[in-house]
Amino acid sequence: MKADKTSVNRLLKTAKGQIEGVLGMIEEDRYCIDICNQILAIQSLLKKANKEILKAHMNSCVKEAFEAGNEAEKIEEILAILDKISK
Repeated sequence: MKADKTSVNRLLKTAKGQIEGVLGMIEEDRYCIDICNQILAIQSLLKKANKEILKAHMNSCVKEAFEAGNEAEKIEEILAILDKISK
């Protein structure tokens, strides 16, 4: 992985902690909207981590594939990821 591992790890560990918090909120029968807001915050962290990884992939792996003349596979990978993101 070419992304900044420190940054990605920080984002994912924060999301992990928030997930643990949400599980606790569910056990405590906390207010539904508060739980929903926490889940949205977790989704935001995951999107940021994914964006950072994807950006690094495009700046390294995809760029290298274009320079080597075998970009078709990398384009298909990116299109598949974009399709998943938009769902």
